[in-house]
Parts: sequence; C-alpha cells; structure tokens
Amino acid sequence: MSKLPAEHLRKSIEGILDYSHNVKKRNFLETVELQIVLKNYDTQKDKRFNGSVRLPHLVRPKAQVCVLGDQYHCDEAEKLGIESRTVDFMKSLNKNKKLVKKLANKFDAFLASESVLKQIPRLLGPGLSKAGKFPTMITRNEDILEKVKE
Repeated sequence: MSKLPAEHLRKSIEGILDYSHNVKKRNFLETVELQIVLKNYDTQKDKRFNGSVRLPHLVRPKAQVCVLGDQYHCDEAEKLGIESRTVDFMKSLNKNKKLVKKLANKFDAFLASESVLKQIPRLLGPGLSKAGKFPTMITRNEDILEKVKE
C-alpha cells in the first residue's frame, strides 16, 4: 500500500462526517477505528513495541477510573471524587474470577500505587490482564487527576 496524501484523507473524513451528521442521522454514538501498519516490522518476531499517544480530544469524557492503592492514594482519590479500592478490598476478592471480572467491567481504566502494583497479580489473579485493563502506575509525586486525563 502506498502513502495516502493528507489532503485526500482530510476530504474523505469530512465527507464521512458530513454524511453522518446531515444525510443519515443515527440515534447512537458512532465510532471510528484507526489501523496503522508499520513497514518492515514483524509483530510476530519483535514484541517490544509498546507506546501511547495522547489525543487532542478526550476519547471517553465520562470514563470511570478506579485507583487501586495504598492509603495515601486512596485518600487523594476520595478528595478528587474518584473511586478507589484498598489492598484489603483486593484481598477480600480472594482471586474470585466472577468478582474480579465484575470489578473490571465496572471501570474503564485502573491506576495503581507503585507499592501495590506488584501485588495485584497475586491478589486478583489474571482477571484485569485478560480484560486488557491492567493498572497504570502512579507514584506519590504524580498528580492523580493528570493521570486520569491521560
């Protein structure tokens, strides 16, 4: 596949948006999927490719985020109005697959304290990883609200 001219791409996207807004109005939120192909890169051989891109607009403005943390981060999250779970709560789940899956389905993303992050696979099992929601690490000097916006 050859390179796609930027102007042609813009016109195509504007056409799609115009059709979506004016011609065929739908009663649900439409999404767009973007696939990127990297030349000369074999995903089967080299699995070290990992990264994130900060988008200019919020993808999910009402995303539910949960902080799995020590007492310090749980208190900070409560002040900001973000739900949080302590280590004691995670121990009470006792690797119960149904309860971990229910927790994973309730939230869109998870943040975890540096000290708690290492314990999560032992406390919750593979449930969060299977759901693709393994927590992002937060340290004491990072702002929780900034991490939520990312």
